[in-house]
Amino acid sequence: MAEHDAPVRSEDLGESMGANPVVIRRTMAGLRNAGLVDSVKGHGGGWSVARDLKDISLLDIYRALDEPILIQQYRETEMPDCLVEQTVGSALNKTFQAAEDLIIERFKKIRLSELSAEFHLRLERSKAGGKHRKSLCAG
Repeated sequence: MAEHDAPVRSEDLGESMGANPVVIRRTMAGLRNAGLVDSVKGHGGGWSVARDLKDISLLDIYRALDEPILIQQYRETEMPDCLVEQTVGSALNKTFQAAEDLIIERFKKIRLSELSAEFHLRLERSKAGGKHRKSLCAG
């Protein structure tokens, strides 16, 4: 979207990513509410990036999408009074939380401008190898 002069329709984004346009609209609405994208309704409308890519981190996107679960925590459900299960569950949850904290810290550092640059390198390699196709995601 950042490379288009005009807004990009949900249908076009969906086709490019192999996703249903309804899913695209739902996702983009969260990004719009967070000020990451803009939308224009009607003929010639669609979605556009609202800020410079260097000013958007993966953490911004993660938060805009209501912080989906990154790592499923351990749940003590089989025998809640079992001290062994409580002990193991506690150790697992501390480990899972530490891993999630590391992911969040990394999300803060990754900028969309970096991902865009890497995408373009991959696209050029793909074109050079004769593998370029209209859909950038579908096999």
